[in-house]
Amino acid sequence: MADNWVETTAGELRHWAGERGEALDEQGARLLLDLAREELGLAGPDELTPEGLRALLLEVFPEAVVAGADEVPSVLDTLRGVVAFLRGTGAVSEPAAAALEAEIERIAPEFAAVVAETDTAEREAAAEVVAGLMQADGIALDDQEAVDEWVREFEALPEDERYARTEEYLRQTEELVVPPVRLAPQGELAAAVRRSKLTEQVLALAAWAGKRPLSEHDQLSEDDAEDAARALGLDVPRRHGQVEDEAGLERLWWAAVEAKVITTEDGVAGPGPALDGLESDDDAAVLDAWLPLFDSVVVPEHDPEDGLDALELVQNELTGVLIHLYEQEDPTAPQALLDALLDHVGENYDLSDENAMSTLVKDAFFLELGVLEEWGVIEPAGGGRALTPLGVWAVRQLLLTDGFVAPVVGDLSGASAADLVEGLVWHRADTAEEEIVGWLAAHDAKDAAADLLDVMRTGGPGARNLAAAVLHRIGPEAAPVVRAAQGHPLVSPYAALWLNAIGDPSGRELGRDEYLWVFVDTVAGMLETAEPAEAVDAAIADAPPGAEMRAMIDELWRTDHADVAEVLDALGEHHPDKVTAKAARTAAYKARSAHT
Repeated sequence: MADNWVETTAGELRHWAGERGEALDEQGARLLLDLAREELGLAGPDELTPEGLRALLLEVFPEAVVAGADEVPSVLDTLRGVVAFLRGTGAVSEPAAAALEAEIERIAPEFAAVVAETDTAEREAAAEVVAGLMQADGIALDDQEAVDEWVREFEALPEDERYARTEEYLRQTEELVVPPVRLAPQGELAAAVRRSKLTEQVLALAAWAGKRPLSEHDQLSEDDAEDAARALGLDVPRRHGQVEDEAGLERLWWAAVEAKVITTEDGVAGPGPALDGLESDDDAAVLDAWLPLFDSVVVPEHDPEDGLDALELVQNELTGVLIHLYEQEDPTAPQALLDALLDHVGENYDLSDENAMSTLVKDAFFLELGVLEEWGVIEPAGGGRALTPLGVWAVRQLLLTDGFVAPVVGDLSGASAADLVEGLVWHRADTAEEEIVGWLAAHDAKDAAADLLDVMRTGGPGARNLAAAVLHRIGPEAAPVVRAAQGHPLVSPYAALWLNAIGDPSGRELGRDEYLWVFVDTVAGMLETAEPAEAVDAAIADAPPGAEMRAMIDELWRTDHADVAEVLDALGEHHPDKVTAKAARTAAYKARSAHT
């Protein structure tokens, strides 16, 4: 069992304070000592220096501990008590204790500001989660009475249930992510809107409607509907196979009404406020007016309880087809789209005659593909179908409305290093490369290196791995900044590798312990975003083979890394070699015992 000096020191500290009748936050002191051990790599309290104290309070504590601004005085008092104990017991010299005390007072205002900023950010994040939970329950955030009632009911739930609901919401939120896309310029998108058959038909319908009288339910009369269909060239319904679109005019009418291009009030149709936008020369106005039209026609929400024909069923599922296209890097064959749709229909609909309905769904699907092409939303490409630039923009807008994270290639060039690293997680290799190149071009090399090193100090393994990869793209001009960061235990091995790679005299090959630590850190980073089996496959691709790998695993459990047990668990569960997997499971048990 590894020597844990924190337990010994905490016990001595409690005894020391008790003898003097001094109040001391024992739990708080234990937390600070534990952070010093785990995050700063101290082998004992006597290794605490003013520099380490600064890192502990300004970097480690805000990242690792949830604390309110009102707790700052207590934290500082606890730390003062620890230093007094170290002086009183002779663990540190009088000059060293005085230097630590002076550093506490020097950084106290900065520590208070950092905690206050972190506290505010955490409160804002918590508020966003609560708002998301409310919206998921159908609560309108501008309905204060409903909000208050929801809060009362949520707070009345047992703590375990509140926690479970929050965890489930966060899990679902993490799934609402789509790959990054490239957006066309606004002028190009607006030109596509003006060319769209959807725009043409809706404008023609609005011109035909004028200020026409409506039926008692503010709908078109049967005769007027027939007249409108003739005026728009829809009197002969579209057809594919056995499916005929007899409701084409009705679909356009309700989309125009929903999008406020046409109004229906007091028994009379009229031009709506969005009509001017749809006819505008202003590109932004055209896009703003067209998007609700697109939303209405591709999200019709036909009620299944009223019974759906094949065409209505396909129209209800169009968003799934469009999102599928949005997520693909290459064009998709229509048959592949149809197969995915049929699988979805089979799983989610109770069909009385599945074979007959499948044929009708196929015909309806190809009919709708043709309509989407007419509207300029999809296009033939590479033997399949792909979204047009207008389709990409429109689908992304709908995804954003539904709470998806929908990155755009190029958005990270002006981001902070922390935001860059966070954003790169959602990118494919090609677009990640583009983002990194753009970010480096927009930042001074030394400043970029300093910011990346800060991410490596304060972030988790995944962030550290990505930041280190970006750091390796920076040239020798950043060497002074990297050399200065070598003292931090979380940065030291990566800094040594970088300096060695550029031929700097202070660079070196990693020692065995450092190599093992970096291996654990790398796999732990992979486990943050990949399935364990995928992470293990990637990790062992460049790892030593056979007996050499087993010998390495036998050493890994001693590695002073917070995630070593989790990494060994993954290796034990997913390593293809049974003997190696068993060795990893045994090592995981040893790691947990050593860190208990």
